[in-house]
Amino acid sequence: MQPPFQKDDLDLEAAIANARPQLVEFLSHHPDWLLTTSQRFLPGTALKGLDSIADHREKVSALLDLLEEAGTATWKQFAQYLCMNYDLPLDLEILLISSTGEGCGRRHRRSSSVSDKDVKKQRLDPAEEYQHLLIDYILQRYGSRRAAGAAAQEQMQPLAFNQAFVNLVIRQSKASRLKERTDKPREDVAGAPEPEECADTAVQVSDLFRSVVPSGTTKVIFLFGKPGTGKTMLMHRICQKWAEGVLPQFLFTFLFEFRQLNLLKRKLTLKELLFDLFLQPEDSPDAVFQYLLENAWRTLIIFDGLDEFAADMDMSSSCKGGPTLTSHMSISELFAGLCRGKLLRGCTVLVTSRPKRLPDFLLNTVDLLAEIWGFDHEKVEEYVSRYFHQHSFKEQAIAHLKNNTKLLSMCLIPALCYVVCICLEYLLLKHQMSVELPQTMTQFYIKMLLIFINKQQGECAGGEETQLNCNKKAILGLCDLALKGLEDKKVVFYVGDIPEHLKEFASLHGLLTVFEVKTSGTCPETGYAFVHLSLQEFFAALCLMVSKKVDKNYLKKKFSLKSKWTSKNEAKTEFMESFHIFLSGLSSKECRTFLMLLAEQDAAWVQDKQDTILQSLKKLAATHLTGPKVIELCHCTFETQDLKVAQHIGSLLNFKYEFKNFRLTALDMSALVFVVNSGQNLTHLDFAGCVMDIDCSEVLASCKNVEHLSFRSRRCGDDFAAALSKSLQGMGSLKKLELTGGSITAEGMTNLVQASSQCLQLEEVNLQDNRIRDLEVKRVMDLFSRMEKLKKIDLSNNSLSLNTVLILAKEVIACQNATELHVRKDTVMIYFSGPSGKVPRSLDLKWEENKEHVIPTRHVKLCLQDRSLSSQHAKEIVAILQSCPCLSEVDLSGNKLGDEGCSCLLEILPWISISKQLDLSQNHLSVNGICSLLKSVNTCQKMMEVQVSLCHETAVLRFTEDREFASLPPREEPMSSTDDQQYGEENQTPTASKKIRLTDSHFQASDLEKLCSVLKECSSISKLELNDNQISLKSVFFLAQSLSTLEHIKTMNLSLGHTQVVHLTFWKRIRVRNTSRWRSSVLAHPKQIAKGQCFRLRDCRVGPEDVTRLCQILAQCPKLTEIALSGNSLSDQSIERLLSFLPYLCHLTLLSIRSNTFSPHCSVLLINSINLCERIRMVEVRSSENAFLHLGENIRSRKTSCRLTDCAIGQGQIDELCRVLEQHGWLAEVDFSRNQLGDEGLRCLLDHLHQVPITCSLNLSHNRISQDGVLHLINAFATSGNTTEVQVSLCSKATLIIKLTSSDHPRKILRLSECNFQPEHLEKLCLLLEKCTGLTEYISSNNNVTVQAAERLLHSLRKNLGPLKISIEEPWVCKESVTNLLELAVQACGNITEITICKDKTLFQLGVRFPRCLEKVESVVSRLNLYKPEIKHACFCQRVCEKCAQLQELRWSHVELHNDEAEMLVKILLPLPQLKKFGLTSSSIMPTGIDYLITGLQNCQAIEELNLGHMKLSSAAITKLVLALREMPSLKRLILNHNSIGNDGCSKLAGTLRNMHYMEEINLSHNKIGDPGLINLAAVLLEMENLKRIDLSGNSPSPAGGEKLMEALAYCKRIEELLLSRNVFGDGTAVKLAVCLPHMTNLKILHLQNNNIGPAGGMELARALVSCGLLEEISLSENDLGEGSIHALSEGLPCLEHLQKIDLKLCGITDDASKSLSHGFRQCPSMEEIILSWNALGDRGAQELASALPGMEKLKMLDLEKNRIGACGATKLAEELAKCPEIQFIRSCLQMQIFLAAIRGRVWHKRQRDQYQKVSWCC
Repeated sequence: MQPPFQKDDLDLEAAIANARPQLVEFLSHHPDWLLTTSQRFLPGTALKGLDSIADHREKVSALLDLLEEAGTATWKQFAQYLCMNYDLPLDLEILLISSTGEGCGRRHRRSSSVSDKDVKKQRLDPAEEYQHLLIDYILQRYGSRRAAGAAAQEQMQPLAFNQAFVNLVIRQSKASRLKERTDKPREDVAGAPEPEECADTAVQVSDLFRSVVPSGTTKVIFLFGKPGTGKTMLMHRICQKWAEGVLPQFLFTFLFEFRQLNLLKRKLTLKELLFDLFLQPEDSPDAVFQYLLENAWRTLIIFDGLDEFAADMDMSSSCKGGPTLTSHMSISELFAGLCRGKLLRGCTVLVTSRPKRLPDFLLNTVDLLAEIWGFDHEKVEEYVSRYFHQHSFKEQAIAHLKNNTKLLSMCLIPALCYVVCICLEYLLLKHQMSVELPQTMTQFYIKMLLIFINKQQGECAGGEETQLNCNKKAILGLCDLALKGLEDKKVVFYVGDIPEHLKEFASLHGLLTVFEVKTSGTCPETGYAFVHLSLQEFFAALCLMVSKKVDKNYLKKKFSLKSKWTSKNEAKTEFMESFHIFLSGLSSKECRTFLMLLAEQDAAWVQDKQDTILQSLKKLAATHLTGPKVIELCHCTFETQDLKVAQHIGSLLNFKYEFKNFRLTALDMSALVFVVNSGQNLTHLDFAGCVMDIDCSEVLASCKNVEHLSFRSRRCGDDFAAALSKSLQGMGSLKKLELTGGSITAEGMTNLVQASSQCLQLEEVNLQDNRIRDLEVKRVMDLFSRMEKLKKIDLSNNSLSLNTVLILAKEVIACQNATELHVRKDTVMIYFSGPSGKVPRSLDLKWEENKEHVIPTRHVKLCLQDRSLSSQHAKEIVAILQSCPCLSEVDLSGNKLGDEGCSCLLEILPWISISKQLDLSQNHLSVNGICSLLKSVNTCQKMMEVQVSLCHETAVLRFTEDREFASLPPREEPMSSTDDQQYGEENQTPTASKKIRLTDSHFQASDLEKLCSVLKECSSISKLELNDNQISLKSVFFLAQSLSTLEHIKTMNLSLGHTQVVHLTFWKRIRVRNTSRWRSSVLAHPKQIAKGQCFRLRDCRVGPEDVTRLCQILAQCPKLTEIALSGNSLSDQSIERLLSFLPYLCHLTLLSIRSNTFSPHCSVLLINSINLCERIRMVEVRSSENAFLHLGENIRSRKTSCRLTDCAIGQGQIDELCRVLEQHGWLAEVDFSRNQLGDEGLRCLLDHLHQVPITCSLNLSHNRISQDGVLHLINAFATSGNTTEVQVSLCSKATLIIKLTSSDHPRKILRLSECNFQPEHLEKLCLLLEKCTGLTEYISSNNNVTVQAAERLLHSLRKNLGPLKISIEEPWVCKESVTNLLELAVQACGNITEITICKDKTLFQLGVRFPRCLEKVESVVSRLNLYKPEIKHACFCQRVCEKCAQLQELRWSHVELHNDEAEMLVKILLPLPQLKKFGLTSSSIMPTGIDYLITGLQNCQAIEELNLGHMKLSSAAITKLVLALREMPSLKRLILNHNSIGNDGCSKLAGTLRNMHYMEEINLSHNKIGDPGLINLAAVLLEMENLKRIDLSGNSPSPAGGEKLMEALAYCKRIEELLLSRNVFGDGTAVKLAVCLPHMTNLKILHLQNNNIGPAGGMELARALVSCGLLEEISLSENDLGEGSIHALSEGLPCLEHLQKIDLKLCGITDDASKSLSHGFRQCPSMEEIILSWNALGDRGAQELASALPGMEKLKMLDLEKNRIGACGATKLAEELAKCPEIQFIRSCLQMQIFLAAIRGRVWHKRQRDQYQKVSWCC
């Protein structure tokens, strides 16, 4: 059945005709709005012709015709929309509603047909009556009748918003659409276009109820908005419009305010809620209620102010049975039942609230969620225009607001807009010319209060101060009422709550509203409320500031920030939305006078309270705040208007401001900008998912301190970009701008970039994830080029087409300040050079015909990855690349170019300028494509590396950055070579070395054949890698054959292990280049440098037949010099076949077999190879696993060495080995160390050696030899004429070395160390030594030789003729006195020529010479024993005189001389006529004894060397020494180090030295000599032409003294050793020395450590050292030389072919210098010791050093302590140190890592491992 109120069919045409003239007149003033609105109701095609109509009336009339022709339904919708959204004249609105057939029928009962059932008619009539009753009630309360009937009362209530209503801005939120999408069936929405998911949609009020249909489902609409945005006024407006018939879909409308519902204490039924609390029917309430239930879908129930509801809204604990119509429920339960559809199912529920957390039941039932934004600028202007429509200064008021951004931001909130208008009106009426409005919301409320009082009481009542004093009591009463209400969550007050005088005052001044409160069906009560909740909050805050009862602690407790997102459990501050803001505002200085007057207190009292709030604000700024709370804090700070507080808070908030997913208004932004601008540092503002007005961007224009601005929201479209563009110029510090995840199109971007181009400081723009598709590339890039500091543009995820990307590539290359375009799938980024973007032009290269060639210094990187580029795009890509002369990298990976596309690109590669690399990976290349790549290696001279893997789809080409290649001229035809021969001179230089890596491609043998055919044409390859290609042994044979076909191969490394390695290196070729003129063909005649080839095969099992085939192939390689086989499991037979081919490998120099277990028989086979091939120079077999055969170029060019170490050789193999050695007489060294010979094996070997006269060194160390074996060896040594030296040590060193000669040798040396001899062994030793009459030197060290045994030894050691040196080191030496040692000395046979006593070394050493006639010592000894002590002493002295008559050398160190010993020294030994060398060092002597000694030196007239070091000689002692020196005309060496000579002593010495023309050595180190002494010495040096060594280290001269010394040293042309360490000379002295060095051609040792030499002096020294070609040792340690000096030194090292030691400790050497340093070391063939400790070498530096080690055959020590070398560098060092045969000492903080790495790799020989283990650990 149809509704009963539908009227009869009216003549709609007549109704429309009646309304039309007035409608045309009204709409002709709004033609654009009408055209936009018509698009909602008419198709676009119908509106096409209207643009040509210029006259507004004609256009409106035509549009109305179209709407009328569209049908009745369309016209009705249009008319309802117009009435709802425009405030029409009343008569026009009535006519328009009549034209729809609605509205008028509500005023009278329609005559309907008689119903079939009278009972239903009786039920319907009361419902119709109740509807009319509702209409009258609502019109009376909210509509025009209220406005007409209560005009006088409205004028008394200024805040009642009695102005004409201005439509609000409402935006639908995304949450509702998500809900719709979930609830609706898929088929219902599949075809319907939906708005952008993340963008809010603007809606009209009529749109809220558009989808109301009889579906039986309750629709819940939730509107939220900030305080003052007009929510309540809008609800009243909706009720009014319904009553006027504009919402015909609803028959009934009810409005409830939660602030009144709070007052209900009892439970209600639904019927009681609707009728008792809103409007009772006049009759038949049950019938009306039943009709409501039956037509629920046509019922609208409005709940206003959910945020003001004080009761708990949590329904989780409510009964599960559900409500019934007769159930009595609380307001919460009734509200929940209606929203859930449990009550009045199908109705529409409209709820309003401030932003707060929704109850769970409401969140799950909301169908439409929208936010009331308040006003926009247009609405503000409309409102102000209506407010001031009666004033002549209307335009002035509008202009005033427009020109004040802060005021305009406030006015976007309707309630504040009204307050501003009141204040502005008052001030304009009072002072029309100059208007000064308040700055903050708090100040506006204060001003408004004063204005309301002034308006009612008039100007005659006095000024504001007077009026305030008069009304103080009432104002304070309002303050108490407001605060008590907020604390009790009470916003409605009854009559009893408010004193009478307070009601009169508040009502008179429009501060309270009066209304009816219905709590039941009985008589309503009168209720009072502040006209707005914000006003109540203002008075409550004022109460805290003026009340004497409120102390600081209570004030602190009440002050807190209100979050945008309230928690589930609402806080006590639920009604305090703006309370904290008002408190902050009242803390400003501008409010102080107002508070003083109101509180009747002095300024100090008020300021104390204000400071409490300000301090609380500062503390809050130091806490962790969410984005919404930061905004609240900014509002509070803005309200204070205190710049110091703002500056403090701004500095504390100086982090990345992050605001996520909440709405920001222009007022919020104004507060934020105020705080940011107050801070002293630049900040980052990040807005993610925030809803904000376009007006916010205008506010941002004044933000001076923002450095990084970021927006991430789909809401940001072209309009937002356009608005932001206008603000950018004002942000003077902005460097980075981000608008990501938005809806900006190409047009919006162009506008934005055009504005950004004026921001000269902008460095980065990020526009990723927008809707930029078809970009105006040329225009945009032109704008970018104007931005001088621009560094990066990000256009990723914008669905740019491939064509757009290619155009972009062209424009980026053309743009002079662009450096990189990076495109990968949807990633698009452009990089610019920033401030250095201006590219200088270089004219330093000239081509033929004197054409200047310009080389730009910028380098462009082009990356076009994963863009589906195919072979069809190849030519376009080539054109792009050719247009750029300055490409650094090109990345085309992840495309579909294929072989064809890549070949097209590679053909033109020589004429494309790429300085770093070209990446063609993942482009579907095949083997044919790889061949094209390899061909380009030959044609493109600047290519340096190719890396390809078919399995991993990689293909990368790398290029050299060599200037010569970079500057090649454009492509041209090759010229005739005859010109080159006729003119100009040919230069031959090596071609650029190129590396090719073809890995993981699974090449077959046929593929390898293709590749090798291409490689023949590649003339300049340096490396070729074919790793991990699953090659077989057959492929190995094929590759081996290529050694003969590809003659420029240098090495071939093949490994068929778990990880396959195929690595070929090539010798460099030379290019012939014409130096007179450039030619397009640089490589006219490539020539190969003829050098050897190396073949390495490892981890491949090779049988005897395979060995034969391999050797046959290798024998065809004429340049093969090295074969290395490792881990190939070669059997004895295989090795025998391999050795048989040695004579046919004519140029082979090294055969190595590693990691291959050898049997003892196989070891002998390897040694026997010296008899198979006469070119073998050394055979070395290590640990039964590794064998090395070194071959010479010529037959018998030098002797052969055989080393068979750690091979378990025992007595059983000696015979066989000796037979092998007997066949080869040219042996230099035989090393059988670390085997198992034992004493018997040693006997057998010695027996064989006696039969074969050979000259060699025999090493038998570590062979388990005992003392008996040693004695047997000594016996053989004594009786054999061909043994010249024996060295034995039975300690841990276990040394046993025998040197043999085939003929008699004048020297015969026996060295015995730590043999642990027992007495019986010593006795046998003495007997054996008596036979050895040809002995020339006997050295015994720690052999348990006692003093008595020493006497026995001295008696046994005899010699026929000539000298004999006897050395004994035993602990007792340091305990015996000098006298006792001299008594021991005279026991020796022969005449003593040398006595050395070094107690610090426990050394007692004699030199004796045997004459033809020798006295029997026994008789002398027996004769001495007969005498008494005094006679015995005299005889002893006489005996010393006799035995030492020929004494030439006397050296005592660390001895203690008593008086009698000093006397013997002075009287007996020093006067000996043949004494030439005397040394007394570090010894103690009586104070008078030193003077006595120096006096005795005057008798040493033949002395040539005098050493008194470490004797603490003073300047006074030097005076006496000078006298003695004058008596030494033959003195050649004077050593006085570590004394206290000083300047005076040095000056005196210098005077004496002037006459010593034979002087060769002067050592005055560590003697505290300064400039005076040094300058005097320098004057003497000018005349000392024979000086060879001078040591002045550790003195204290200045740089000036050093320079004088260097000038003098230039005349010492025979100087060989110059030791000047630790003198802090500085750069000036170093430069002087550098000038002198070319004159010191004999210099061998130079020590300059710790001399404060810097880069300047170091550079000059390094360059000068090349002139000293004989240098053997250099020490520049502990000087900050700098990288340049190290490079210069490295370049000079090849000139120092005799250099043996270099010390560069603590010189600041880094990895950068290591390459050149290693290159220099590699060319020092004599280098034995390298010290690089305490530098900054890392893994890269270690690897560079390691590469130089294999060529350093003599290296013994490497010191890398305290560097930064890790495990990677340590492993590399270990591998390469194994190739240094003489290495003995390694010092590093990573010693253990190196050692373990070496052991793990099994690359070290066991002898080397043992030597390494003996090193003292320094970690």
